[in-house]
Amino acid sequence: MTSEIIVKAVDVSKRFGNFLALDKVNVEVKRGEVSCIIGPSGSGKSTFLRCINLLERMDGGAIWVSDELVGYRRDGNKLHEISDSEIARQRRRIGMVFQRFNLFPHMTALQNIMEGPVQVMGETTKAAREHAEMLLDRVGLGDKKNHYPSELSGGQQQRVAIARAMGMRPELILFDEPTSALDPELVSEVLDVMHDLASSGMTMIVVTHEMGFARNVANTVTFMEAGKVVETGLASKVLSTPKNARTAAFIQAVQS
Repeated sequence: MTSEIIVKAVDVSKRFGNFLALDKVNVEVKRGEVSCIIGPSGSGKSTFLRCINLLERMDGGAIWVSDELVGYRRDGNKLHEISDSEIARQRRRIGMVFQRFNLFPHMTALQNIMEGPVQVMGETTKAAREHAEMLLDRVGLGDKKNHYPSELSGGQQQRVAIARAMGMRPELILFDEPTSALDPELVSEVLDVMHDLASSGMTMIVVTHEMGFARNVANTVTFMEAGKVVETGLASKVLSTPKNARTAAFIQAVQS
């Protein structure tokens, strides 16, 4: 892992009406790092992820991914919102795995993974199929390539969703509580795939309540509450000897 910063968020703010969802959030993630974001429901974790890949527009602050300003272009001292086509180009570099899988129900596992590379990146069907089959093998679902989402368990669907994100060859993958919709016995199969991804050097930002994963895999942990970053640092320190009393109380409550 290098010391290169791939994601830099500075004073990111977001409002929904009168509700301040993000209040001057500052986060840095280095290339090859796994950064876990923890905190109670409604603390702004998912909204922050959605700002990184432009599913939500920030109201203040800035985010850079690989030194490129996300969502805006700078003209002197002014910022201008970029076009939809420029947004699509920026989004190609950032994979996202959602809570609810979001697979296309009318497509097989293989077709779900091939769709982006063919339609967005212009890959040939042959190349996209070969890459998709390799990814399905990697997530342990090579024998399920012709199955539709309705024929797969929740854990299998989420593994297909991870493979789909990888199919676009992203620099960064965002995970928004990827195990929260799964039955407890299916959680480990998804976390194992994520552990494998982390071991391969993929840069990952993971919103999660899985403290075991954060403890064993994350390089850094950020605790958020009420739209603010309360504490951030090395995972080993934040999770074992947090400086903030609120961080400590949350970790104790989740692990008990």
